[in-house]
Amino acid sequence: MTVLLVLIPVSLILGLGGLAAFFWSVSSHQYDDPEGEANRILDSQFDDTPSSR
Repeated sequence: MTVLLVLIPVSLILGLGGLAAFFWSVSSHQYDDPEGEANRILDSQFDDTPSSR
């Protein structure tokens, strides 16, 4: 039973830390353009493979 006195505050601290990290990532614009990098790989402008002659 005394283990709960340790586990409950630790889980609350970890949960609040994860929530703070999520809000920080949203406020620093980490999720602005999720499709941009996925579509960039299909564009031939960014193709860095050697050309075959």
